[in-house]
Amino acid sequence: MVTNNLRQRKLFIELVAWWEGAVTNKQLTEQFDISRQQAYQDFKSYNEQLPGNLIQTSHGFKPRKEFIAHYISSDINQYLQWFSTKQLHQYSPITSEVSHLSLPIRRVSVEVIRVLVKAIRQGKRMETNYISLSNPESDGRIFHPHTLVNTGLRWHVRGYCEKSQQYRDLVLSRFRGVAEIIDGPYQDDTLDLAWQTYIPLILQPDPRLSPEKKAVLAHDYQMEGGQLILNTRAALASYLLRELQVNIKMLDGTPEAQQLVLVNQDDIKKWLLNH
Repeated sequence: MVTNNLRQRKLFIELVAWWEGAVTNKQLTEQFDISRQQAYQDFKSYNEQLPGNLIQTSHGFKPRKEFIAHYISSDINQYLQWFSTKQLHQYSPITSEVSHLSLPIRRVSVEVIRVLVKAIRQGKRMETNYISLSNPESDGRIFHPHTLVNTGLRWHVRGYCEKSQQYRDLVLSRFRGVAEIIDGPYQDDTLDLAWQTYIPLILQPDPRLSPEKKAVLAHDYQMEGGQLILNTRAALASYLLRELQVNIKMLDGTPEAQQLVLVNQDDIKKWLLNH
């Protein structure tokens, strides 16, 4: 019988082995604050239960080509949530009293993710192929990744792009082909002005709403003096406004649909994408 604690540790073994290409005894001991002997027993238990899934090497336990996930889902969000918070999320059935939206899973290359994570942790450049809506043909890029970002609907990686000679956001599902670590000077986030700069987003109810409706929104968002002030990295401001459904180009036809407006748009305009 597998206890919940052991199940969590086996989930961790699979999660890191699959998405990073290997998992070590040290990673297991640090994640769960257990002894090296306990970690050894956990790996032994996993391999006895699922023989042939992992192979032990000098760099840790690596997934075989025939690897079959037993404890983890195929959704990269499970790994990225752990990567950003170090908290494990085990998906479980939703009860009849609780439900949630099932967003489409974006296809992400595990081979690219392994190189990307390694590049971030080691402060290295990576060479890869990437496509975008403006350039749907795959093209090579040398990228200096520094941070993985969850915008709500998708994950992207922020870093310095040598092709555009500026810091950019690359969507994880748009990497193509293989990726590899390359030598050379690495440009980290200290020179990323939009990342290092924090700006306030001052929001208030749409002025076309009645006082009663404004009061509803003020209560919803715990506004003070009729305004909500959110401090955010300048690089993330546009994503935050999009999640709040704040249209900065024009007012929606009905104030009930618009709900919130950005008060200080002129002051922060240079930081907003596609303004």
